[in-house]
Amino acid sequence: QVQLVESGGGLVQAGGSLRLSCAASGRSFITYTMGWFRQAPGKEREFVAATSWSGRDTNIAESVKGRFTISRDNAKNMVYLQMNSLKPEDTAIYYCAGRSGWLENSDPGQYTAWGQGTQVTVSS
Repeated sequence: QVQLVESGGGLVQAGGSLRLSCAASGRSFITYTMGWFRQAPGKEREFVAATSWSGRDTNIAESVKGRFTISRDNAKNMVYLQMNSLKPEDTAIYYCAGRSGWLENSDPGQYTAWGQGTQVTVSS
């Protein structure tokens, strides 16, 4: 089983940038599709981005396309979410998640491993 720990959240002004990191443990990591999701108060968990096991394929939500980038370093067991041009509506708890397979990678129900989340707050 893969265990995930997020870091890098914080408070930032609108227009600023943050880089979230997700540290993974477990040998299955290198075979996993990795995703980032977010959940704002009173809202459902929302897909943000996913990367295939090799990093060659990515899927980015329309709401963050052009501003957010997902990447991974399999040698370090790390996944990253670079967030630029942040908006107040990006405020949420951000979760790192992992699973086998690539299909339906935006569906949180397909993910079997989850981190505890990291808070991102964007002030206007």
